[in-house]
Amino acid sequence: QVQVVESGGGWVQAGGSLRLSCAASGTIFSINAMGWYRQVPGKQRELVAAVTRGGDTNYADSVKGRFTVSRDNAKNTVYLQMNNLKPEDTAVYYCSIIRSDNGIRYWGQGTQVTVSS
Repeated sequence: QVQVVESGGGWVQAGGSLRLSCAASGTIFSINAMGWYRQVPGKQRELVAAVTRGGDTNYADSVKGRFTVSRDNAKNTVYLQMNNLKPEDTAVYYCSIIRSDNGIRYWGQGTQVTVSS
């Protein structure tokens, strides 16, 4: 069994910063991609940022230059540093991991990020 737990969400004023963390535990032999998605009511979940085991990153155009994704392979942990936050960044942020051995994706429970103008 695999558990994925996020932390670090909250409320911040526009222009502020937050750092999200996500730790995966359980029966994990190796993790391929780790990343962050977000969702607002009535819209589809969208990719925010992802990082492969080798360190290659991918960002949504809307967050490039403001957000940074990183990971610690030894700790099965992925981080999302969010700077210069905007009200449109308000959403529930979900962590996602993909196991290397079977390609199964696991999701965290989500953490709310609210940015006020």
